[in-house]
Amino acid sequence: MELWDLYTEDRILTGKSHVRGKELPENLFHLVVHVWIKNSKGQYLISQRAADRPTCPLMWETVGGSVLKGENSLQGALREVKEEVGIDLSHDKGRLIFSKVRKAMGRRKFNDILDVWCFEYDGEAHLDKAETKEVEQSKWLSKEEIRKLYDEKKLVDTLGYFFENSDI
Repeated sequence: MELWDLYTEDRILTGKSHVRGKELPENLFHLVVHVWIKNSKGQYLISQRAADRPTCPLMWETVGGSVLKGENSLQGALREVKEEVGIDLSHDKGRLIFSKVRKAMGRRKFNDILDVWCFEYDGEAHLDKAETKEVEQSKWLSKEEIRKLYDEKKLVDTLGYFFENSDI
């Protein structure tokens, strides 16, 4: 059972917990991270979701997920990277790019606070050391190559902000 802390829209911790999979209470939010990993060549490590994922199977994405109860955003980002692609990132190589409250996108209810991180890393993913089987494969791509995946509808559609933000 995965537990999340609940926040107000202004990012104030409420002291309430939420069980993943249940409907989020109205006007309360959980914390989510997206982690873009960038190498010195200007490429980004993206991963393909496993075929058995309940949403967006075999789509490409960046590392990300929900921050667990008791974690802060940075701790959640580092844990998600270790879990999904087997990389131990250094906390001092990352920076928070932006935060955004997402109530809904289209008909999808999110009720989350999204923190988008970017970390510097030169190396490979270690899927054999990943703690989950969420990722089918990973690869380094340029922003233009990622844009092509997006245009071909092979990249998770909620990542469109990547092309609008020059800080990533």
